[in-house]
Amino acid sequence: MNNNSNNSTLPNTVKNTAPVTLSSLQKQKALKEKTTCLTAYDASFARVAGEAGVDLLLIGDSLGMVLQGNTSTLPVSIEHMVYHTECVARGRVRSMIMSDLPFLSTVSEIQCLDWAGKLMQAGAEIVKLEGGQWATSYVEQLKRCGIPVCVHLGLTPQYVHQFGGYKVQGKKLDAAQRLIEDAQVLENSGADMLLLECIPISVTEKIMNAVHIPVIGIGAGKLTDGQILVMHDLLGVSPPPHARFVENFLTNQNSIHAAIAAYVDAVRNQTYPTDAQSFH
Repeated sequence: MNNNSNNSTLPNTVKNTAPVTLSSLQKQKALKEKTTCLTAYDASFARVAGEAGVDLLLIGDSLGMVLQGNTSTLPVSIEHMVYHTECVARGRVRSMIMSDLPFLSTVSEIQCLDWAGKLMQAGAEIVKLEGGQWATSYVEQLKRCGIPVCVHLGLTPQYVHQFGGYKVQGKKLDAAQRLIEDAQVLENSGADMLLLECIPISVTEKIMNAVHIPVIGIGAGKLTDGQILVMHDLLGVSPPPHARFVENFLTNQNSIHAAIAAYVDAVRNQTYPTDAQSFH
């Protein structure tokens, strides 16, 4: 499918816009324009999200929970990730595509590079891995091979059993300082983006002051360069309990397209997330 073939059917807000790239995300950051991100797992939702103005689509290993019905992301395999990346790539309109490296991707640099290469060949334009300063060698190896990297910090779901559950990270001084240092070291090692999940606003602010690459947040407050939500959370179909930052944007809309567009507007206008949807 030609990625530009649907431009004639797009709403006026996104018609004739060029494909989103790392360069355009960096430009958005420089202009202080918020980046809008959303998970997607198939061609149809990828198309709708792009038409509604979403800048970045994440094929998340969250598919293990929202599609497969698992209690964590750990059962998701590289084969699952490749399949869903291919599906999203066929349906995307203008959005940039980011794919998660699944559990055990960092067993070795060879395995990480092999799996990242498969995701790129399936249609990803940047891969996301979970890790801290220890992941610098993986970032450097991927960058040497032409693979852009986003590093996921804070609540990293693949480490849920180490955390003892899905808990806010960086609440204590030493943990907060470690997150700030992780962000700086990873940027210096070549990371192109950061994703911060479930950390206090005060820690987010310090990270934003410490790095120059785009930073996307989920449960990290409104100071980040952009926001991301899981599609199923945005549409109100995920079972409870729901995280504090989850908002059902379909409630006051008459279509899925309108709900996603409402989310895009809320992020760009900085009405989402609210202070009450953030951690302190």
